[in-house]
Amino acid sequence: MNSSTVGIMVGFVLVFYAIFSGGDLRSFLDFDSFLITVGGTLGATIAAYPWETIKNVPKVLRNLDAKKLAEPRAIIALLVGYAEKARREGLLALEDDVEEMDEPFLQKGIQLIVDGTDPELVRSILETELSFIEDRHSANAAVFDTMAALAPGFGMLGTLIGLIQMLQSLDDPSNIGSGMAVALVTTFYGSLISNLFCTPIANKLRTNSRAEILLKEVMIEGILSIQAGENPRIVEEKLKAFLATSPSPLVTSSAAGEVYTVSGNE
Repeated sequence: MNSSTVGIMVGFVLVFYAIFSGGDLRSFLDFDSFLITVGGTLGATIAAYPWETIKNVPKVLRNLDAKKLAEPRAIIALLVGYAEKARREGLLALEDDVEEMDEPFLQKGIQLIVDGTDPELVRSILETELSFIEDRHSANAAVFDTMAALAPGFGMLGTLIGLIQMLQSLDDPSNIGSGMAVALVTTFYGSLISNLFCTPIANKLRTNSRAEILLKEVMIEGILSIQAGENPRIVEEKLKAFLATSPSPLVTSSAAGEVYTVSGNE
């Protein structure tokens, strides 16, 4: 079970434990309030983004923690090994290794230098692809940021609807207390959805994105260093400098030397 699922479950369990310990859970269950909050949030979010981004959301949720990033030191060791081989046998010797790579981004970069592509063009191609990946990641996180911003607003809208309906029955004071409780439930739903679901997922997506982007930057620098024929020890020290500046650990997997496919938060 991944950390995001555990965290959300812990949050819900503690919230509902507090509800149980202080009263009746049925007071917090209202189907109409749920429809207003969830339906309104989903509808407004769908209206705010192109369909291509929206239909990617289920895949993002499924892969939130499922994918594995290669351990960065394993990637560095792999690139240093390629650098040693290229210095001994030439860049064309890496052609056989290209077919065995599981990481598409690294595979593309090595293939470009094996084909004799100009270094500046190699950098431009890889950085352009990296930019598109980063934009796609940002769009995925922005969907959940939008939902986090909208949910409390629709919760308040539901509260206003409930208050209006309650005011229409002021001639029966016995219904005021229960009517007020139902009206406030939508605000509760909106806050819960925003703070315990949407905001944590958006933050997790950004964290995953930063880790993946940094790992691919390591690959770009390593690929260009191999093409330039730099000393493998220099290549290793240069790439290790990326790890020293990393704001958060990149490791989410793996056995040393093993490279996993990284498809992004999509």
